[in-house]
Amino acid sequence: MENADVFLGLQDFLERMRQPSAAEFVKAIKSFIVSFSNNAPDPERDSALVQAFLAKMEADFRAHPLWAGCTEEELESAGEGLEKYVMTKLFARVFASVPDDVKLDDQLSEKMALIQQFVRPENLDIEPPFQNESSWLLAQKELQKINMYKAPRDKLVCILNCCRVISNLLLNASLASKENPPGADEFLPVLIYVTLKANPPQLHSNLLYIQRFRHQSRLVGEAAYYFTNMLSAESFISNIDAKAISMDEAEFESNMEFARAMLSGISVDTQDPGSPYPNNGQHPVAEPTRHKNKALNDNKDPAVRTPSSVTKSEGKKVAFADELLITKVPSLSDLENKGANMILKEDKLNEVFGEFPYLFASVGDLTVSDVEDLLNNYKQLVFKYVSLSKGLGVSPTPQPPAAQNNSEDRAETTIDSSDGGPLDENNKSEESIDKTEETLDKVSPIEEQKVESDLPQDEPAAPDGDAPLSNQK
Repeated sequence: MENADVFLGLQDFLERMRQPSAAEFVKAIKSFIVSFSNNAPDPERDSALVQAFLAKMEADFRAHPLWAGCTEEELESAGEGLEKYVMTKLFARVFASVPDDVKLDDQLSEKMALIQQFVRPENLDIEPPFQNESSWLLAQKELQKINMYKAPRDKLVCILNCCRVISNLLLNASLASKENPPGADEFLPVLIYVTLKANPPQLHSNLLYIQRFRHQSRLVGEAAYYFTNMLSAESFISNIDAKAISMDEAEFESNMEFARAMLSGISVDTQDPGSPYPNNGQHPVAEPTRHKNKALNDNKDPAVRTPSSVTKSEGKKVAFADELLITKVPSLSDLENKGANMILKEDKLNEVFGEFPYLFASVGDLTVSDVEDLLNNYKQLVFKYVSLSKGLGVSPTPQPPAAQNNSEDRAETTIDSSDGGPLDENNKSEESIDKTEETLDKVSPIEEQKVESDLPQDEPAAPDGDAPLSNQK
């Protein structure tokens, strides 16, 4: 289903929920959310409850006069709208809800942060004709967006977009080099490499969330194929060792030690004294250690390479100088990833993005013919700028007071204080279902208060320029 169709599906679902004849549906949805939220987390039980509820509600839709005469596509849209609404409401309750998942997220992210410092395409047996690191950045960026969304489908779209970029690049490379069409043997190693370099936040929890709460009837076809490959990539990375990346054991351990020291240096050098998070959200790593001259010479970055003319008597001075250089030369990619993690943990996103009033604009706010592409590019640019600013420990350039106040007022109408990422302006449609609910029999006020603040605003749909989800129902 295309992105525009999913948005219209949610809008149509909310419109129908405003009808008097939908009162029983609204009451059932609210009761499920309240009852579910009062239970302690149990991932397997939670998944079964949600899947059963979605299936029952969709079956009821088909038999109800509100959807009489509707096509299969319209019924599918209603199902998408229901899933998006329910899972946005339950997101904070079910995402990374148990300590084991959080621990695995941290371990996986730290491992990727280390290995990405030295892994090369040839370590994963990616043939030279298929190596295209500059273009792979596009796939990395798609994967890194996964935490900007709450609905299972929207998170899945980030994975699908990443995989489609890789598939298209491999196909073009095979045509250019007159190689055989690429298959799984060519695709999976590139996906693993892209995932290592992207180090998407909370990858383990995001994959479990999709697996548990995406309606099983829609996790089929192309979506199922690419999602299975991403699960394989995660499994490979979790168990990665020297043998897995065709590297000598001693060289692997030396590279890992060097990567730990480098990341520790970056973390210390860019620490924001005002940050409430230790290491600005970076994972704890070992203190910098002295490295052998060979390990430093093997690194391709001249900024951290030990001069060959240094004598053994000066070894200590050289090691100290090398460590200083390491702390002063973090890469832009490291800083951007660090800042992005900090943004996702911000309590007041409206203050962070308040200086950028057009970040939350909808397509209808602008009139030029190419507004859609322009708006998406602008949003990505702003997100990257703020991420880098946060990573450097500095504030984004403020606007004059009047403009800042106006933009903050606008941002407050488009961001739910409980949300973890920038959202689109779909307030009106989602507020309307709350108004409808006010006319119904209420659950107890105490239970209402737990879950019935203003409806979470609709998350941004996946980038409009991406290929449609033709097989993703």
